[in-house]
Amino acid sequence: MGLTLVPPRAIRLDSDPHARRWTPSVFESSDTPADAALVERLEQSVRGMDLAAPPVVLPDFHHKRNVEMPSSIAIATRDTIRPTLTSAAVNCGMALMAFETEQPSERAIAEFFSLVRKRLPDPPGNQRDLTSREVARCALDGARFAADRFDINRADLDRIEEGGRLDLEAYGGIDRARRQLPWLLMQLSRFRFGNIGPSNHFIELQRVEEVYEPDIADKLGIAAGQLTLQYHGGGGILTGAVGRLFGRRVDYPRKHRVIMALQKPLYHLASAGSVEELRIRLALYFRDGCPPVPRHGPEGERLLLANALAMNYGFAFRLATYAALRGIAREVLGINSDRLIVDSPHDSMYEEEFRGESVVMHRHNSSRAFPASKMTQHPVFATTGQPVLLPGTNRTSSFLCVAAEDAAASLHTTCHGTGTIISSFEQRGLSGADPQGRSTMRFRYDTSAPERVPHLDDRGVGEGLDILVRNGIVRPVARMRPIAGMN
Repeated sequence: MGLTLVPPRAIRLDSDPHARRWTPSVFESSDTPADAALVERLEQSVRGMDLAAPPVVLPDFHHKRNVEMPSSIAIATRDTIRPTLTSAAVNCGMALMAFETEQPSERAIAEFFSLVRKRLPDPPGNQRDLTSREVARCALDGARFAADRFDINRADLDRIEEGGRLDLEAYGGIDRARRQLPWLLMQLSRFRFGNIGPSNHFIELQRVEEVYEPDIADKLGIAAGQLTLQYHGGGGILTGAVGRLFGRRVDYPRKHRVIMALQKPLYHLASAGSVEELRIRLALYFRDGCPPVPRHGPEGERLLLANALAMNYGFAFRLATYAALRGIAREVLGINSDRLIVDSPHDSMYEEEFRGESVVMHRHNSSRAFPASKMTQHPVFATTGQPVLLPGTNRTSSFLCVAAEDAAASLHTTCHGTGTIISSFEQRGLSGADPQGRSTMRFRYDTSAPERVPHLDDRGVGEGLDILVRNGIVRPVARMRPIAGMN
């Protein structure tokens, strides 16, 4: 770290209030400037929106072709809900657990990932893991369902964002939620509960090499020398399907088109109470694109209720993954004790209070970062701030951080990784091989033998961290280095 950074670009609101043209607030550095053309595209795409603040561009800013918006952004609106400002599949997220154990042998590590491959296979097959009633419980109760089913200490729920459950009362309550659960999506959500799979999702065993703030680390349950496990996983079938109920997304695979051809008319049209309501829903959900939905009205309430149900299912889904990984670790790694440190989504829509007003906060491949002053009712985070993960890659360290008090400048948001920065640094010769010659045992789903992946230095991930720290968004608590991983 210690690089010379460029402060965020100045925030500007045009003098014409009807234009509502906001210049994004960009967090970048001299060595990692945000793509100017992509920033301009973002500014053009939000022009005319009912923004409550400038859109935020965080480190690791890039655009994937199969989504509407770039990664590593946060956008707050006042009066509309705009699903395309985040992923179609909400509640994709990351979690970190810590173990008390000696350094496992390579044989034990290989056995661990062999059991992961066996118990969380890819493809996951067609086994029904839940009943229809259990799917409903996931959507209504969130992570509480998984805690009860898998004998997880309820104290671990405090480590999950929102306690692993969004309240449904603001959107009509549990009885209305039960009536609005889409039948076909509930049946599909009985399958593949709690898996990871390949892609950019991963499971990684790490060792804590450095602790920067011992008091905060102690409160969170992290110590130097500890074995940790970090994983990146989705929220299950229900989360991706609900995201496509409310508009036509860019990422619209054939299987989703078939599902939506059946489910969307039933969900939106068959339940319409009047010709006018039918007309509104046809305009919002059955034309090209994904029009904004008015927040203050029946359609906004329906959308936020569906979003809450999907988020709750996703929290339960990822806690089921936690239970499976914890069980395997106890079985083969000689674990004496374990605990969940943090679990948080990085694709989400929340109603939040921001600078005195209620907003709809859309985060895409970015994570919420509430400082201690916004967590006053939390038993731990009220003194530490919300923990946030800043992963590197399987060739670099990753960091556990906490939100800092100036995080409002980024809409209380931080990036969910630094992969593109690390790649750019390596390609430009700003980062090179790890001076100590370390490596990661990399396992895959389609082969049993691991490969040795040589490490890089930490300049790339350190660059991303520097930008966040220098702008008062996060404070680093600990650094973890990968031992072995699977993706």
